[in-house]
Amino acid sequence: MPSRRTGCLKFLLWFAVIDCVILFIIGQVFYNLGSNLMLYAFKDSKAPLEVKTRRGWRPVSEASIADMGEALVQRHLEPDFRWCSLRVRRHANTALQGLLSSLFGAEMNIVTISPNSFDFMTSFQPGFAPTTAKERLDADGLTFAITANFRDPSGRPLGWVYHNGVQVNRPFPAWTGVFFVKEGRPYFGPKSLLDEVPGSIEEGTQGYPSVMKSHTVFSYVDLAPDRFFDGRKVTYRSLAGMRRDGTAVFVLSGKGGAVNVTEVTEIAKKLDVQHATLLDGGRALQYSLRTGYGSWSFRAFNTMLNFGPPFMRPQKSPVYIGVKPRNS
Repeated sequence: MPSRRTGCLKFLLWFAVIDCVILFIIGQVFYNLGSNLMLYAFKDSKAPLEVKTRRGWRPVSEASIADMGEALVQRHLEPDFRWCSLRVRRHANTALQGLLSSLFGAEMNIVTISPNSFDFMTSFQPGFAPTTAKERLDADGLTFAITANFRDPSGRPLGWVYHNGVQVNRPFPAWTGVFFVKEGRPYFGPKSLLDEVPGSIEEGTQGYPSVMKSHTVFSYVDLAPDRFFDGRKVTYRSLAGMRRDGTAVFVLSGKGGAVNVTEVTEIAKKLDVQHATLLDGGRALQYSLRTGYGSWSFRAFNTMLNFGPPFMRPQKSPVYIGVKPRNS
C-alpha cells in the first residue's frame, strides 16, 4: 500500500509539473507571460534603470555616450538597417523581483534605419480595422512595422493620419509629437518641425508626447501626470527619433524592458538622437522586423487569442509606421 500511494503521489506531482509547464508555454506564446511578470514586479520600483556596459552595470543617467554605444549587442545588420539590444535591469528589492530577474532578464531594442535605402509610410487596413504589426509586415512587404497612433475607445486612430499625400483621419489638437515624410525623407519629433521643413506631408501620424528637440529634453516629461500622460509610470515605451543626418532611431521596450519616459529619453539622447517623440506604448506596443532568417516580433500583450475577460483580449491597433526597401 505505501508504495502504491507513493507512486500515485509521484504521478500527481509529475502531472502537476507538466500542467504548469504547458500553461507557462501557452502564457508565453499568447500573453508574453515572462515579460509581463517582470513588468508587474517592477512597475512600482523606484530603483534606477541600469544598463550592462563593458565596465559592468551602470545607471542609465550616469552612462556615457561611449558606454551606451559599446553596450549595444548587435542582432541583425544589413546596409542602412541595424537592430541591437541593450541589457537593462533594476536592483531587486524583493525576492519576487530577484527570482524573475534571474529567470527572464530585461532588454531594450534599438532599431536604426537610414532613409537613403528605405521608404517610410503609414500602414493600415481599410476603415482602420484593428490589425497587428506582423500582419502589416506581411501585407505591405515591410522590413519594419511598429504601432503608431493612440486609439480612441471605438478603436479609431487618435490624431491625424496621412497616406499617399492625403489626410485620412482628423487631428487631435492635444498631441505634440509627429512622424511625417516630406520629399521622401522621414521626420520624428515635435510638431514645430512641420513648419520648419518645407513641402507637403506625404505620409504621417501624430504621436504623444514629443520629448526632445535639438538634443534638448522637454521639461514636462517629469511633471505630474494628467489624463493623457504619466511620464513617471514604468511601462512598455516606444520612442521614435532622428539623428542630424536623418537616420531614424527607435528605442523600444523589449522583453521585461519596462521604463519611464525620462529613462527611454535618456537612452535616446545618448544614442545621438536629435529630435524625438513617443509612439503608443503600454499594452498596445508591438513591432515586427524582417531579417535574413525570417521575421521577428515583440508584442507587449496578447494579439492572437480572443479568450477570457476583457483585460485578456487581443490588443490591436489601427495604424502602424512601416518601413520597406526603396524600389521594392
